[in-house]
Amino acid sequence: MEPLPSRDILARPVLSTLVWWLPQAAIAAALLAPIPARAAIWIAALVWTGAACLLNAKRCGRTHCRYTGPFYLGMVVPVMAAAWVSAPMTAWIALAVAILIGGKVIWWATERAWGKFGRVTN
Repeated sequence: MEPLPSRDILARPVLSTLVWWLPQAAIAAALLAPIPARAAIWIAALVWTGAACLLNAKRCGRTHCRYTGPFYLGMVVPVMAAAWVSAPMTAWIALAVAILIGGKVIWWATERAWGKFGRVTN
């Protein structure tokens, strides 16, 4: 299957905003919420974004989406753990940085190494 750049959700500003930028803003804003609300918002944002990344990887072959999707879904575990133990704010800030900066680093590194649209495998 050939990459389909025209099917890339990131190429559509409104969809890109809804799928990636809004959840990331919600993660940042929810730092001010009580822990149960913060955890719920973060988990929803991570599942939404991770699933969208995996869908985009399947739709168009976007390289970084194959890696950011599992990364965002995997970050649900430390968020749940932080909520479970009522982690201090410093831990939540570290998690926010890991989530928000980590996704950008993965994006940059994978597309730099393998190009914007890699080979799609089924």
